[in-house]
Amino acid sequence: MDVSRTRALRGPNIWSRSTAIEAIVNCAGAENDLSRYPDFEKQLRALFPAIGALHANKPSEPITLAHALEHAALALQSQSGCPVTFSRTTATEEAGTYQVVVQYSEEAVGRLALELAEQLVQAALRGEDFDVPGAIAKLRELDEDERLGPSTGAIAEAALARGIPLRRLTKGSLVQLGWGKKQRRFQAAEVDQTSCIAEAIAQDKDLTKKLLRACGVPVPLGRPVTDVEDGWKAANEIGLPVVVKPQDGNQGKGVTVCIYEREHFDVAYRAAEPYGEVMVESYLPGHDFRLLVVGDKLVAAARRDPPLVIGDGTHTVRELVDLVNQDPRRGDGHATPLTRMRLDDIAFARLKAQGLTADDVPAKGQRVVLRNNANLSTGGTATDVTDTVHPDVAQAAIVAAQTVGLDICGVDVVCETVGKPLQGQSGGIVEVNAAPGLRMHISPSFGKGRNVGEAVMDQLFPKGDNGRIPVVAVTGTNGKTTTVRLIAHLLRTQGLTVGMTNTDGVYINSKQIDSGDCSGPRSARSVLMHPDVDAAVLETARGGMLREGLAFDECQVAVVTNVGEGDHLGLNYITTVEDLTVLKRVIVLNVATSGHAVLNAADPHVAAMAPYCPGQVIFFAQDGQHPVLARHRALGKRVVFVDQGDIVVAEGKFEKRLPLTRVPLTMGGKIGFQVDNTLASVGAAWASQVPWDVIRTGLGSFINDVHGVPGRFNVFEFRGATLIADYGHNPDAIAALTQAVSAMPARQRSVVISGAGDRRDQDIVKQTEILGQSFEEVVLYQDACQRGRADGEVLGLLRQGLANAQRTRQVDEIHGEFAAIDHALSRLKAGDVCLILIDQVEEALAHIKKRVADAASKPLAAKGAKARAGTSKTTARKPGAASKQVAVTVR
Repeated sequence: MDVSRTRALRGPNIWSRSTAIEAIVNCAGAENDLSRYPDFEKQLRALFPAIGALHANKPSEPITLAHALEHAALALQSQSGCPVTFSRTTATEEAGTYQVVVQYSEEAVGRLALELAEQLVQAALRGEDFDVPGAIAKLRELDEDERLGPSTGAIAEAALARGIPLRRLTKGSLVQLGWGKKQRRFQAAEVDQTSCIAEAIAQDKDLTKKLLRACGVPVPLGRPVTDVEDGWKAANEIGLPVVVKPQDGNQGKGVTVCIYEREHFDVAYRAAEPYGEVMVESYLPGHDFRLLVVGDKLVAAARRDPPLVIGDGTHTVRELVDLVNQDPRRGDGHATPLTRMRLDDIAFARLKAQGLTADDVPAKGQRVVLRNNANLSTGGTATDVTDTVHPDVAQAAIVAAQTVGLDICGVDVVCETVGKPLQGQSGGIVEVNAAPGLRMHISPSFGKGRNVGEAVMDQLFPKGDNGRIPVVAVTGTNGKTTTVRLIAHLLRTQGLTVGMTNTDGVYINSKQIDSGDCSGPRSARSVLMHPDVDAAVLETARGGMLREGLAFDECQVAVVTNVGEGDHLGLNYITTVEDLTVLKRVIVLNVATSGHAVLNAADPHVAAMAPYCPGQVIFFAQDGQHPVLARHRALGKRVVFVDQGDIVVAEGKFEKRLPLTRVPLTMGGKIGFQVDNTLASVGAAWASQVPWDVIRTGLGSFINDVHGVPGRFNVFEFRGATLIADYGHNPDAIAALTQAVSAMPARQRSVVISGAGDRRDQDIVKQTEILGQSFEEVVLYQDACQRGRADGEVLGLLRQGLANAQRTRQVDEIHGEFAAIDHALSRLKAGDVCLILIDQVEEALAHIKKRVADAASKPLAAKGAKARAGTSKTTARKPGAASKQVAVTVR
C-alpha cells in the first residue's frame, strides 16, 4: 500500500460539509481484497480493538487495505478525543487506486492520524507490534496544542451556534468572526474594540485601585514597593496580614496572600519579583470571587478556592497532591477544566505556616492549603455562584469594568459572600483583568456552567446579527467569468462595495488587487477578509473545490451556468459528466436555507440539482415554455426567461420585463450564450434583493469590452472586418461561439484556434469538428503551454477534427499565438468576420488592440500582404473534400 498524495479539504467539499484529509492510496494485488488476508483484520483488532469491524461503503464492494487505513485514521482521532464521525473510501477509474477521505477537527491532527494509521495497518499486515496507546497520546497532545483554548473556544462555539462564520487567523487564538465589512476579531476574551489604554490601566494594579477608589468602589490599601525592605516596611504600615503580588501580573503568577511573618514575606517577594514591579496591599478576609462583566452586564460569577488536599492519615502531602493530580480534568495548561497542583517555594512556605512539610502525613480530614490565592491556573477550583450575586455587588463590578474601560472584564472580589453588599463585610475589589479566563465559568468544578460565549456574541453582534455579507458563488462549464462580472456590476450599481474573484484576478469594486487565475478558495478568502466589502461574488472553479473545498460554509446565492458536455474530464478522477455534475453541485448543497440556487433549466444536469438546494430555486432559460421552467412557474416560483425579445422575471402574479435591445452584452439578443449569462445574472441579482430598477440600469451600463469582460466575446473593427476575441476552450463554448458568429452577416468567416493539452483527445478533436461546419478558413496554432503534450500533438488532433469539414477550404498551421493572429489579420478583407480563440488573454488582447490601432492610423495594406513573424504551413481544401491535404505556400 502506498499513500501517494494527501491534501486538506478546509471547507465544504465533494465528499461532505466537514473538513477532511483526502489521500490517494494505491493497493497492489491481494491488498485490493482483504478476504485474501484472513488473519489481517484479527491482527489489526488485536492491536487496536477500538477500530471495530472493517466494512466498505457498499456491501458488494470488497474490503481493501485502503478501507483499513480509513477506519484506523478515524478511530485513532476519535480515541484521542477529537469529535470526528465521517470517513469514506472510493475506488477510482485506475485499478487499485482509491480516494480515502477522513474528517478532521484540527488539520495537523488529521494528517498525523493518517500517518499513524498507515504505520498501524502496515504493522498488522506484517504481524508486528504497534504502540497504539503511544499513538493516541501523541494525537491527544497535538490536539491540545492545536485547538483553541477554553476561553477562545467557548466564544468560537457560541459564534458557530449563532451561524456566524469563523476563521482562525493564526496558530494561536486570533480569530475572525463574520465577513467583509461585518467582520470582528477576537483573541481569548479580548475583542478588536478593546482599548489598549484600558488594558494598560488594568495591568497597572496601583492605578486601577486609585481610579476605582475615586469612583467609590471599595479596594484594599497598598502601594508599589522598591525592594524587599521597602516591601516589609509597607506591610507594617498597612498592617499584617498582607498580600504580595506583581503590579503587572495575570493568572495568579507571583501572588501570595495572607502573609504574617517576615520569612514568608521574603519568599513571597522573591516569587513576585521576576514579573516586574512588586506591590504590597492589605489582606482582605473572606473568599476569592471572580465576576465576569461583558458590556454593561454581569454574566457569570464563581467562588475560587485555593489548591488544597484533605488528609487521610496514610499518605504524605506530596502523595496526596499526586493523587489529586490524577484527576483527568487536571492538566498542565489551560486546555483542561482544572490545572495540576504544584509543590513549589510558595507551597512549601504555606505548608510551613501550617506546621507541615511535603513529606508529613496530615491527620484524617485535615485541610492542607498549598497556597492562599485561588487562581485556577495554580491548581484552585471554582464553584458557580452567579445566581446568588447581590445587585449592589454586581453593580460595583460593572462600575469597575466601565471605569477601567474594558468591554470584557474579570473583576476579582474578596469578601465573605457575594450575596451581601461589600461595604457591610469589609470586602473589596482587588483586581480588574483584561482578557479574563473563562473556563471557571464554562466548566466550573462545582455548579452550573454558564454560556459566557453567547454574552460575548451579543456584545460583538447585537440584535442577532450573524456577521454575514451576501455571498454569490458561480460555477459551471462556460460563462462563469462573464456572469460573475455582470452580477458584481449589478450589485455595484446598487451602491455596494463588491469583492469579486474570477479567472482574471481579485477585484474590490473595479480595483484589481491580485491577478492571475483567482477562481479558487484562497482568493475567495481574501475577499471575505477585506474590511470594505459589502457583498462578494466568487467564481468557484472545479480545481479549487477539488484541491481545498469551498472558502465559505454557505452562500446566499449559488449560480450554475451549465454543465453541458463538461470540461477538464479525466483530470483528478473527475472522468464523466456525472462526476462533474456532483462536483459543481457542491455550491448548491451549501446554499443557506434563506438563499437561492439559480439554475439553468435547459441543462438537464443543472436542472437535476434543484432537489439538493436547502433554500429556494430560481430557474432560467431562454425558452419560457421549457417544461422544467414552465412547471416551476406554474407552482408560483421564481423564473427568468425570454419572451418576444424581452427578459422576463416572474413569480406568481409578479412580472417584470426588459427588452434585450437594452442589454449591450447580448448585442440585442443576437448572442445566445450571453443571453444565458444575462438571465443567470438577473436571477442572482433578484435573489440578492437588488431592486428591479437597479437591475435595469445595471444591464444597460454593462459594456462587453476588454475592460468589462476581457476575453469574452470582445468585438473589434479592423479595416472593415469584424474581429471577435474569446477564451472559449471546450466543445460547448466553441458551439456557442460558432452559433453567435454564424448569426452575423459576413463575406467570409475565419477562425484562429489552438487547444489546451490537458483536455481529452476527443474534446480537442470535437472543437475543430464544430468549427469546420461554419468557417471557410482555419488558422491552427501551437500555444505557449502544451500541458504535458508532445510538440505538434495538439495540432495533429485539431487537424483530425477538420478531416471531414463541410465548409473549411483552407487550413494554416502557425507556431506562436501572436504570429497566428497576425497571419489571420493579414488575410482579412472588408466584410469578413474572424473569431480569434486566445490563450494568453491579457497579452493576446493587448496585441490585437495594438494591431487594430495601427490599422486605424495607416492606410489599408496592399492586397496580399504577407504574415509577420512565425512559420506556417497552409493546406488548401474544397468544401466537403476528403481529408487528404496538400501543403502550399502562403499567398
